Amino acid sequence: MNIAKIVREAREQSRLTTLDFATSIFDEFIELHGDRSFRDDGAVVGGIGWLGEQAVTVVGIQKGKSLQDNLKRNFGQPHPEGYRKALRLMKQAEKFGRPVVTFINTAGAYPGVGAEERGQGEAIARNLMEMSDLKVPIIAIIIGEGGSGGALALAVADRVWMLENSIYAILSPEGFASILWKDGSRAMEAAELMKITSHELLEMEIVDKVISETGLSSKELIQKVKGEIQTELTRLAQLPLEQLLENRYQRFRKY
Repeated sequence: MNIAKIVREAREQSRLTTLDFATSIFDEFIELHGDRSFRDDGAVVGGIGWLGEQAVTVVGIQKGKSLQDNLKRNFGQPHPEGYRKALRLMKQAEKFGRPVVTFINTAGAYPGVGAEERGQGEAIARNLMEMSDLKVPIIAIIIGEGGSGGALALAVADRVWMLENSIYAILSPEGFASILWKDGSRAMEAAELMKITSHELLEMEIVDKVISETGLSSKELIQKVKGEIQTELTRLAQLPLEQLLENRYQRFRKY
């Protein structure tokens, strides 16, 4: 396994984004905006679409595919209003009995002064708390980078999946190396120690499924993800609510 290659793949600007998946998998997808408190955060997108006969709430972190788009999306680093928008949409889903699907691709929550002033830590913590008890099925899919609490804020789910060439970690390999050795250039050495790849995390039961990307076109990968979501939402819908919530609770308590 070439860890450097996997990290590059996970960060590749041309990777499929949340909106690519949302608009291709879900029919009549309608994007919703704003946290009803401060502003709309372009790094977090969400809305409602149809998967067959089932209405689904879709929430995810959006990176750009060009410099201009990345500036608009803050390079996929959400502010607290992004997480509050996500929570608003998830609570709306709970109210109307819609399952939730999240797509995650972020190096982490934005660490700027303004974000901290507006309660970045509280916004992430509230998402963790509310998602743990959200009374509808939740599937979370890491489609690129899954960085720190910024990713976990959308990943307290009944099923957590990763695309094959994605990564999921408490912080970036560069950050880990800078803390451990005071040398960010040892990032790939740190990545080896951190166990951040999809297959390593599946083996440790941190994630529930790895979706293979090998040999698939973007269109084929989208169709594969769509099929997996349809199958799993059907399974989760058959569980009594109390059992769904207890299973979710136990899933995260075991860590």
